[in-house]
Amino acid sequence: MSLANQRVAYFNGKIVPESEVLIPFRDRGVKYGDAVFDTTRTFGHRLFKVEEHIDRLFRSLRYLRIDPGLSPGEFARITEEITERNLPLIAKDEDYWVTQRVTRGLDPSDRAAWPDNTGPTVIVESLPLPLKARAKLYRDGIDVVTPSVRRTAPDMISPRAKTHNYLNMVVADLEVAAQNPSALAVLLDTNGNLAEGKGSNIFIVREGVIYTPVERYVLPGISRETVFELAKKMAIPLVEKEIDLYDAYTAEECFISSTSFCVCPVASVNGARIGDGKVPGPVTHKIMRAYVDLVGFDWVQQYLDRIDA
Repeated sequence: MSLANQRVAYFNGKIVPESEVLIPFRDRGVKYGDAVFDTTRTFGHRLFKVEEHIDRLFRSLRYLRIDPGLSPGEFARITEEITERNLPLIAKDEDYWVTQRVTRGLDPSDRAAWPDNTGPTVIVESLPLPLKARAKLYRDGIDVVTPSVRRTAPDMISPRAKTHNYLNMVVADLEVAAQNPSALAVLLDTNGNLAEGKGSNIFIVREGVIYTPVERYVLPGISRETVFELAKKMAIPLVEKEIDLYDAYTAEECFISSTSFCVCPVASVNGARIGDGKVPGPVTHKIMRAYVDLVGFDWVQQYLDRIDA
């Protein structure tokens, strides 16, 4: 990619080509995963719930006691600008992830080699969504596998903070990928109940009621929150509770939510087919269509159009 056609990113006060975003190798985000991030996406080139994502970013920052040196409003403005400047580089039927990242920066003892890096490292960047790679999942559903690796317990470090330290879920993904490269890892919590995947929340449906794991054990996703809002609007009962594998295997429907997937049906859990095997199920379908209506853009069709593309 030539420099003229390169995406730009916000980096410590400046908007620069992505190739110029150079982080010191002793940055605490690199050394320790001592950093937080959040990610929204565009629908038809329009950002969705930017304020909600930035509010969650600031909750994560407070949890790790990092001062980014910017206000939520400044982050929102920068996010909008980075998106607008990078949109001409993708097609009209493509969309972006847009991410804010903040590390604690350098330890004082490491600043001699990088005298200009005296505060946190702040980045806002964007990346095209992997639409084609995930297209078939909206036709066939996702196969979920629960690895032996358990989700980090909330009395160790809270999963409600969205930090750069993802090794717990990375190791889980590696284990599942060795068995089934196309499957999605969803970790169990320390009590053996369903928790979450890397960037995804899980739901089951039984007798017309949607169930999802309690917030204490998972990252409360913005898309998860959106599912709550849509279910309430359509008078579909939604309950937070502990969900074990028996509940998953005997569920009538199952789906995940995430920023990029939005809502995607689950076909199986550990090889056990969900319900009658048809995806999406009727409740999942209602949630998906309501999500499309909410954002004013048919992201389901956006994925399906790429199955044979």
